Amino acid sequence: MNQPAPPPIVDLLQQQLAASQQLLAETRQALADARRENTLLRQKLDALARRFFGKQSEQLNEAQLELLLPGLGESRVAVPVPSPAAKASPAPRRPNPQSQRLRTPNNLEVVQVVIEPEVVTAQPQAYKNIGQEVSRLLDYQPGKFFWRETVRPKYVRVDERALPPVMASAPPRVAEHCLAAPGLLAQLLASKYCDHQPFYRLENSYYQRHGVFISRQQMVQWTEPCVRLLRGIAKLLKAQMRTSGYVQVDETPVRYQAPELVGRCGQGYLWTALVPGECVVYEWHVSRAAKCLGAFLGEDYSGKLQCDGYSAYPAFAKTKTNIELFGCWAHLRRGFFAAKEQAPVVAGWILNQIGALYGWEEQLRQTRAGPAARQALRTSHHRMVVARLPRVLTRLQSRYLPQSPMGQAIGYALNQWPTMVRFLEHGEVEIDNNKVENAIRPTALGKKNWLFFGSEEAGERSAVMYTLMENCKMHGVEPIAYLKDVLERLPTTTNKQVDQLTPLNWKKSRQQVAVAA
Repeated sequence: MNQPAPPPIVDLLQQQLAASQQLLAETRQALADARRENTLLRQKLDALARRFFGKQSEQLNEAQLELLLPGLGESRVAVPVPSPAAKASPAPRRPNPQSQRLRTPNNLEVVQVVIEPEVVTAQPQAYKNIGQEVSRLLDYQPGKFFWRETVRPKYVRVDERALPPVMASAPPRVAEHCLAAPGLLAQLLASKYCDHQPFYRLENSYYQRHGVFISRQQMVQWTEPCVRLLRGIAKLLKAQMRTSGYVQVDETPVRYQAPELVGRCGQGYLWTALVPGECVVYEWHVSRAAKCLGAFLGEDYSGKLQCDGYSAYPAFAKTKTNIELFGCWAHLRRGFFAAKEQAPVVAGWILNQIGALYGWEEQLRQTRAGPAARQALRTSHHRMVVARLPRVLTRLQSRYLPQSPMGQAIGYALNQWPTMVRFLEHGEVEIDNNKVENAIRPTALGKKNWLFFGSEEAGERSAVMYTLMENCKMHGVEPIAYLKDVLERLPTTTNKQVDQLTPLNWKKSRQQVAVAA
C-alpha cells in the first residue's frame, strides 16, 4: 500500500513563515492600537489634571502665543476700527482689582469726632482757635437688630362715647403673623441669593455676633411669602424676555433633594436666558430636554437664539421656522485652548486667528459702536478670518484621532460652523454667549456653599430670586434697598402697578424723584 509522501520541508517553512508574518502584523497592529489608546488616555489625564489644578483662564498674552507660534510678533498688525456715526464716550470702567488706590463714593457719610485739648477744656476763655488739623480713616459699623414697634393709639369721641374707638389701620405685612420687617427680609434674601450665604451660616452669624437666634427653618418660612409676592415681577421680566428678538440661553446643573430618591440627590437644571442690556431670567426644571426650552422661551417664540452646541437647542429650533441659531466662539476657542499641549503650533495659529476676531470686538466695545458699525467692521475684517478657518480645519481633521483633544476641537468647530458664521450679518448679535455664562457664574459660586436645593420648590424659589438679584446687578441697583422698598409696597400694589417695580423701572423712578427734589 502506497503511503502519501510527506510535504517538502520548503512548504512547511513557508507556511510557518506566513503564520509568523501574520502574527507579527497582528502584534504590530495591537501595539499601535495600544500606543494610540495610551496617548488618548494621557491626553485626557492631562486635561483632567489641568482642570483641577491648572490655570482656569483661557486668555493668552502675546508672549504665550509667540511660544506656540514662532514669528507671530511680526505678523500681528493693528487694524483700525471705523468710527461709528455717533461716537459716544467710553463706558466707565471698574477699578483695577490689583490697584492699591482706595476709592469711595463722593456722597459717603462723614461722622466727625472733635477732640479738644485738655488745657483748652479747662480754661476755654484763655485760648483762641486759629485753625484745625483734619485726618480721615475709613470705618465700618456692622448691621444691627432692633424691634420696629408700631404704636396705634385708640381714640373715642368725647361727645359720643357710644361710638366705637377710632384707630389707624395696621401697616400691611408680607405675610400674616410674620415677625420679620421688610428690612430684615431684604437682608436675608440678599445674603442668600446675592452673597451666597446658606441659611445655616446666617443662623450661626446672627447668634454669635448679635445674640439673636433665628432658626434656618424660620428663615425658609419667611422666604416663601416673599417669593410669592416677588414672583409677579419675575413673570414680567420673563414676558419681556420672550418678546425680545435676540436671546442668549444656557443651563447649569444643580442637585436637589427629592423624596423618591433615597440616599442621593436628583439632578435639576437652572435655565438662564439673557437679553443683553435689558434683562436676565432664570427658570428651574428637573430636566435638560428640549421641551424645557418650549416652556421657558414659549412655544411661539421667534427670533435669534445664541447658545452652545448642546443638542437640545437645534432640536427645539428645527420644529420652528422662525428661530435662527447663533453659535458661541468662546466654546469653539475653548476646545483649541485645551488642545494646545497636544499640537502647540496648530493650536497657536488657530488661537491667533480667533484672537484677532476678539481684538476687533474689544475695540468695538470700547468705542460703544452700534449694530450698523459692528456689522460693517465684521464684513470688512472678520469675514476673511472666518472664511479661512474652515478650509484649514478640514485639511487638519485627518491628522488627528477623533477622540483626541485636537480632533474633538476640530470636529466641534466644523459641526457648529453654520451657526458660527451667522453673527457676521447681524450687528446686534454678540460674538459669543459669555454674558449669559457670566450671569450663571453666581449660581455656580452658590453651589459651593449650599451644595444643593432642598426640594423642587426650593429650586423654583431660587430661580425667582436669582432673576431679581441679577437684574439688580445688571442695572446697578443696590439689592437690599431695592428688596426693602419693594416688599413694603407689594402688599398694596395692584397688578397694573407691578411693572413699576422691576429693577430698571424702580431705578428710573428713583432717579426722577432725585432730580425733582
